[in-house]
Amino acid sequence: MAKRKSVQDAAPEEESAPRRSSRLRGPAASTARQSRAEVPAAQEKANAAGKEAPASGRSAKKTKSTDEPSAKKQRTASKPADTRPSAQTTTASKPAQNGSTQSGDGSRQYWLLKAEPETRLENGVDVRFSIDDLAAKTEPEPWDGIRSYAARNHLRAMKKGDLAFFYHSNCKEPGIVGTMEIVREHSPDLSAHDPKAPYYDPSSKPEDPKWSVVHVQFRSKFAVPIGLKELRALGDAPGKPLASMQLLKQSRLSVSKVSAEEWAFLNRLAEEKARKAQA
Repeated sequence: MAKRKSVQDAAPEEESAPRRSSRLRGPAASTARQSRAEVPAAQEKANAAGKEAPASGRSAKKTKSTDEPSAKKQRTASKPADTRPSAQTTTASKPAQNGSTQSGDGSRQYWLLKAEPETRLENGVDVRFSIDDLAAKTEPEPWDGIRSYAARNHLRAMKKGDLAFFYHSNCKEPGIVGTMEIVREHSPDLSAHDPKAPYYDPSSKPEDPKWSVVHVQFRSKFAVPIGLKELRALGDAPGKPLASMQLLKQSRLSVSKVSAEEWAFLNRLAEEKARKAQA
């Protein structure tokens, strides 16, 4: 059913510290070049202290601190980091690969999608689609017919598990009438390639599709809709709960973002209106 609807860097490999030369220089080198006659005396003195004097003409071995690990231990400790990725990196990459139901930071996104509940012909086809039509569906419904780049980009940004308001548009009483869930992420809108479809677009090619759909499922119908006039009154001044709502800022956009605060506020408002209607 066509609807009218008005997008880690791997950490650089750690470089090993440059090796320091163990060759003696300056006065130490002069001392090492003792005469052949002085070497035995130096050796006797060193042996008396329990140490071996350096051979003539060679550099002395560097003395390691007792708390410094051996070179062999250092090579062993660094081997795992060099040969396999860390568990943290592997885990972080999984959500992007398996189609996570939520966005990368674990938060759910919220949206508002418009459809026309009253009869209107487009290319000889009635594009009417209401919240009741969605509720009657037994399979996920493709939200097709989007021919605005800004709205299409919102569709492509949606993730499985996101929630959206269903908004009745281009009718006597426009407003938010219920909620739905995004159950399948974006795919090409095949109706754009059908000459008999209401929103056929000859510039979109099957091998290079221009437009997208998401699939949605019904979640709730509000007992009392939240009308456009009421929405405007809640956002007509700074500091009001809907002052920044995209629906009110870009009224012709058929797919718009909803903040988490706006989503919570509007659902509380719908519950309050339902209780008042029952009283």
